[in-house]
Amino acid sequence: MSAPMKAHAGADVPASMAKAAIEPRTAAKADWITRFSKRQVIEHAVIMLLFIALVFTGFPQKYPDVGFSAWVVKALGGIGNARLIHRVAGLLFAAAAVLHLAIAIAQVLTRRVKLFSIVPDRKDFSDALTTLRYYLGLTREPARFDRFDYRQKFEYWGMVMGALIMSASGVVLLWPAWVASVLPGVLIPAAKTLHSYEGLMALLVVIVWHLYNAHLSPDVFPFDSSIFTGKISRERMEKEHPLELARLEGKAPEQRPSP
Repeated sequence: MSAPMKAHAGADVPASMAKAAIEPRTAAKADWITRFSKRQVIEHAVIMLLFIALVFTGFPQKYPDVGFSAWVVKALGGIGNARLIHRVAGLLFAAAAVLHLAIAIAQVLTRRVKLFSIVPDRKDFSDALTTLRYYLGLTREPARFDRFDYRQKFEYWGMVMGALIMSASGVVLLWPAWVASVLPGVLIPAAKTLHSYEGLMALLVVIVWHLYNAHLSPDVFPFDSSIFTGKISRERMEKEHPLELARLEGKAPEQRPSP
């Protein structure tokens, strides 16, 4: 999975740097547009902090012989404390994921969201091909994105599915005796393997994919603050989400943003 991500970033860097050289950012005061609600900003902050806690308490248990693991366990006051923090953070992470999905489903069912714009569709495949052609200099026009582009959709659903897998396997590992009393015992070692490698894959995706798109990409370097402030500059909206901006200004059919 990391190979396409690395290839995408490798093609994006020179293309974005060349575009920045031709179209330098203006120093004029930008118009700011609200892109994320307060709830979404809080959700992101909670998930981010819990993910960091899970990484720092989970990997020392997966790789106990690594020097860094011993330092972390000692700093936390022992392996018992590390396990306790990991379990509490895991339960809170699972609760946050379930709450997010419940709110999203409720908004769709009550039609507060007219179109679930985070769901991948046929346009995303054509946008991916157009973006690749643009990076390679085969076309002058970049893909025109709506509220979420194909990269954001990929990352969102990867997070959702990963959270469900980690939560389910974590519950099995937290109460193995109870699970084995009602389900086949083979689920216990299977959950341990799944939990371990899914956690590793999640960390690699964050390092290779998320950190690049949110911080290291020349278009947003050194920091994309929109998910922390809830606001994005009009200049970035015009470049990154022109279809959404056109709808907000009444130049396109109305579409309520997804949760």
